[in-house]
Amino acid sequence: MDIGEVAEYLNVSVSWLYRNAARSGLVPYRFGVGKNAKIRFEVIEVVRWVEQQRVAR
Repeated sequence: MDIGEVAEYLNVSVSWLYRNAARSGLVPYRFGVGKNAKIRFEVIEVVRWVEQQRVAR
């Protein structure tokens, strides 16, 4: 998933993902360097991360 798709899926802003993804445990994969670098996420990792964020009742 690209960063825009993940932001939409999680209902957060793209800028939030850039600032907080790695810090919150979501692992971004960077392809390229500098401003042209592409940030991608593994779908299964995003789904697992969401499951871990659920609050137990």
